[in-house]
Amino acid sequence: MKALTKNREVLLGLGIILVLVLVTLRFPRFAEPRNLLTIFNDTSILMMLALGQMVVILTRSIDLSMASNLALTGMIVAMLNAAAPWITIPLLIALAVCVGAALGAFNGILVWKLNIPPIVVTLGTLTIFRGLVFVISGGAWVNAAQMSTEFIQFQRAAFLGLPVLSWTAIVVAVLFYLLMTRTSLGRALYAIGVNPTAAVYTGINVGFTKFMAFVIAGAVAGLAGYLWISRYVIASVEVASGYELTIIAACVIGGVSIAGGIGSVVGVLLGAIFLGVINNALPVINISPFWQMAISGAAILLAVVLNARGERSKGRIILKKAEAT
Repeated sequence: MKALTKNREVLLGLGIILVLVLVTLRFPRFAEPRNLLTIFNDTSILMMLALGQMVVILTRSIDLSMASNLALTGMIVAMLNAAAPWITIPLLIALAVCVGAALGAFNGILVWKLNIPPIVVTLGTLTIFRGLVFVISGGAWVNAAQMSTEFIQFQRAAFLGLPVLSWTAIVVAVLFYLLMTRTSLGRALYAIGVNPTAAVYTGINVGFTKFMAFVIAGAVAGLAGYLWISRYVIASVEVASGYELTIIAACVIGGVSIAGGIGSVVGVLLGAIFLGVINNALPVINISPFWQMAISGAAILLAVVLNARGERSKGRIILKKAEAT
């Protein structure tokens, strides 16, 4: 029982249940299955982006350009759809994933071959990608009237009671779980974060593994680009502006260590859902937008403190064991 209460996933699950219970006591309809499915659907894009960010953070890196990547790929597919509505949606989605992966590869190459710190690279590409959105669109918007019906409705189509957007998040989560637990690349991502020097001695190509992490994150951002634009039916320079902080917050709340090497798919999903529940609950109980930001910030700070304490306690245990031997 004590071990369970120290588990980050269990604590997050209990935290989500606690918020649901407290809000439901005042607004009974909040915990209705239909509303919970809506919250899950609203959080789907954040879950996918946070999983992409997780693989980058695990390697002691960070990708600050994911939201700008999303905006750029979203604008490209929206403009293509407006200009050539005969292009099928699966082809547009594949194109969005490829463009996003190419943008992620650009980040990865700079980190790998030029050995530039990831935070510097992605801070620069954050601005470059956002600027490219303005350049290719001329500052104009692509709105619902210019998009085809198929482009807008594809992710809203229901299957077994869930929209395609929710199913997409579920499929992406399963793929990430298999990547992190069943492949050598997943093990390499963790190994680099725990000890890059030891990873080199075990034969892991640290630079290439980091490159692949950025490519994966970019591909997810590209996919999210189409989903975001078709969901909110507007493509502009301001799309997802500042959203990179929310993505990182979902990772941190989900137990991903900024120092790398620690994190899980389940934890990240719960971190994103926790933010989704909080964001849906606060307006319901009439919390002002200022306090909504303050409460979200407090949740992030609390998560960072819990992460720091957890990592410190593990170090002490190792030292105690070493002293005992």
